[in-house]
Amino acid sequence: MTVRVLVADDQEIVRTGLTIILNTQPGIEVVGGAGDGRQAVELARRLRPDVCLFDIRMPGMDGIEATRALAGPSVAEPLAVVVITTFDLDEYVYAALRAGARGFLLKEAGPALLSQAVHAAANGDALIAPSVTTRLLKAFADAGPAAPRKQPVEALTDREEQVLVAVARGRTNKEIADELYITLSTVKSHVTSLMMKLGVRNRVEVAMWAYETNRGRARW
Repeated sequence: MTVRVLVADDQEIVRTGLTIILNTQPGIEVVGGAGDGRQAVELARRLRPDVCLFDIRMPGMDGIEATRALAGPSVAEPLAVVVITTFDLDEYVYAALRAGARGFLLKEAGPALLSQAVHAAANGDALIAPSVTTRLLKAFADAGPAAPRKQPVEALTDREEQVLVAVARGRTNKEIADELYITLSTVKSHVTSLMMKLGVRNRVEVAMWAYETNRGRARW
């Protein structure tokens, strides 16, 4: 199955470069490109791509607003959005994740990581480049959530707590399975249960909840 991608970046050279790289990766096809957030949202709603790859800093409507419009809490059928940014300069990643982005990567990411990010987002995964993910989530969680986090609708089991911390550390399902000596299907079941109990929609939000309630930071 081919993953259809929409690329949005206000720098044409960056947009073109990302498009060329993605189109050379197996199972990926860029179906549209936009130079600003407003155009990106319009194209995304019309084309319904499998994954939207958005720069944060764009004119008119930035990547955060565009992400919220396509994947925010009020969106009935959210699209998968991956934010692409520069860690040293961009303090808005946390806000983008809160707006509904499934994941992010850095602009210097090579073709392999870019392809991995797109395929992961299309498959419902979220945490790409674990070392970067955990650094960013920890840094932005230190600033505190915009509002107090809701408590689980049902208490987490000991195993779910373990899976929660592993997700917050950026571990993939396979890595969690190997680390906890459980099957891949069991990990997926625990992640699904966590999302239901925490009232969140994806792994990024699971990780954010962990950091905001000190679960992720406590074992960092």
